[in-house]
Amino acid sequence: MSNTDDHPVHRALTTGSLAHRVPDLGALELLLAVARLGSLGSAARELGITQPAASSRIRSMERQLGVALVDRSPRGSRLTDAGALVTDWARRIVEAAEAFDAGAQALRDRRDSRLTVAASMTIAEYLLPGWLLALRAQRPDTAVSLLAGNSAAVAERLMSGEADLGFVEGLTVPSGLDSAVIAHDRLIVVAAPGHPWARRRRPLAGEELASTPLILREKGSGTRQVLDAALGGLARPLIELSSTTAVKAAAVGGAGPAVLSELAVGEELAMRRLVRIPVQGIALARDLRAVWPTGHRPTGPARDLLSLTRG
Repeated sequence: MSNTDDHPVHRALTTGSLAHRVPDLGALELLLAVARLGSLGSAARELGITQPAASSRIRSMERQLGVALVDRSPRGSRLTDAGALVTDWARRIVEAAEAFDAGAQALRDRRDSRLTVAASMTIAEYLLPGWLLALRAQRPDTAVSLLAGNSAAVAERLMSGEADLGFVEGLTVPSGLDSAVIAHDRLIVVAAPGHPWARRRRPLAGEELASTPLILREKGSGTRQVLDAALGGLARPLIELSSTTAVKAAAVGGAGPAVLSELAVGEELAMRRLVRIPVQGIALARDLRAVWPTGHRPTGPARDLLSLTRG
């Protein structure tokens, strides 16, 4: 009985570089089609190539392996004994490649079915809900998780791989992140209608704002970063709170004046639960940014969400 290891095809496949001794998948699929259909022309038509191209590919594979694979005649194409053996091996390779592709597609589907977003509080509360509704219309099967926190926490979650895309509102981009400006915002000073500032006629100067205890967001938040930069780090906290909603509620309750995003207080200003206090001489504008780890441009649903923020 012959030993398969001594077969010339086996020897051809076990010498030299793997890339040079194993035919490509397209050639193996062609050989399987020839075996199944009994005609090189029929195999070429099934695979969408010309018959000369199919003949050239078979000849190239025969040269690569060093054996004849197909006998050609006016009645059709018949596999040689070596060709039949190679076809059996080719079938296993193609089936393994199909299984590999199916597994890779499953990984892509799993990746594309989830999106984790980390956003600083103002963006999470006042902008992100609309963007996520639009994303749901585009990708109804994508499950979205939102991690809300200050800008420093957003950076940490992106760098640790907990989040796919982030949004921050500070003056600078945290180290290790790339960014794109998606919107512009302005901080404003607000107070309850009963506060003395609500009746003043002159705008507040920076010195007076810096000398007055304020209801503030915590250190590390984008809002606090902008205010500290505008006041040279002299902002005095009356109360420090970790959410925009909490700061707003304290101001509405009369605890003191606060500095908040224009985005956050539109309803309160319209209903006169808060009064906007004019200021002069200080820069309270800021950019809102999408951020992601340097060199890792968003893909899949993260890329789609990023495009929606610019719509």
